Amino acid sequence: MTVERRDLGIGVVGGPTTVIDIGGLRLVADPTFDPPGEQRYLTKLRGPAVEESDLGSVDAVLVSHDVHPDNLDERGRAFALAAPLVVCGPQAARRLGPPATGLEPWASITLARPDGAGDLTVQAVPAVHGPADGDRDEDGNVNCEVTGFVLTGDGLPTVYVSGDNASVAAVAEIARRVGSVDVAVLFIGAARVPQRERGRPLTLTAERAAAVAAVLGAPVVVPAHYEGWAHFSEGLDRVVGAFDDAGLAQVLHVEPAGSWSVHR
Repeated sequence: MTVERRDLGIGVVGGPTTVIDIGGLRLVADPTFDPPGEQRYLTKLRGPAVEESDLGSVDAVLVSHDVHPDNLDERGRAFALAAPLVVCGPQAARRLGPPATGLEPWASITLARPDGAGDLTVQAVPAVHGPADGDRDEDGNVNCEVTGFVLTGDGLPTVYVSGDNASVAAVAEIARRVGSVDVAVLFIGAARVPQRERGRPLTLTAERAAAVAAVLGAPVVVPAHYEGWAHFSEGLDRVVGAFDDAGLAQVLHVEPAGSWSVHR
């Protein structure tokens, strides 16, 4: 993974951090570039496979949420705020400040494509960061505000980035409104924190991820956010097994961190 852009390129740097080249643009989701170590109540086991400088300039950063260090750490925050645009939820935008743009679920923003072929639309979609019956804050969020994203444009594949979502029902609503997607970047790992929701999964389990892939009709799934942190309870072997059980092993595209999982 280098500064050279692909016509279509999707690759995981480590944890949730995903580089997306599409329509001549480069987007980075949930940048985390800090080294391993204790980060508040979480433990990071591995650093990123690619440094910030290796990615060159970016056109936008997608932040699913800004309050957990495994999705936006200190170096990731600096990286995001140096970008021309950060797309996130409204609460995150208020905390981050410029250049952050906060989108409510189903709202969208467009980015002009440098190839002159139109725009890339970035749409915010719902995500639930924990069990459906979890404790909700005054805004109705489980755990915190989390935003997923759908990327679309004329002649481009439709790409879904789940963020820290644990809900199949939320994805069913996305499928109903958006339709099928071409590539789904799913944050899996079944993250568990003992002091949160009785230790129940806060992100997709492997089985739920396979169900999400089926609901979306996604022919390509790039798994992310299942390694590199101590609070993940399921690794790649469990993900591969669940997709195989569901008859969906062929949709998984897994490459080592820092490599393109999808590219052309």
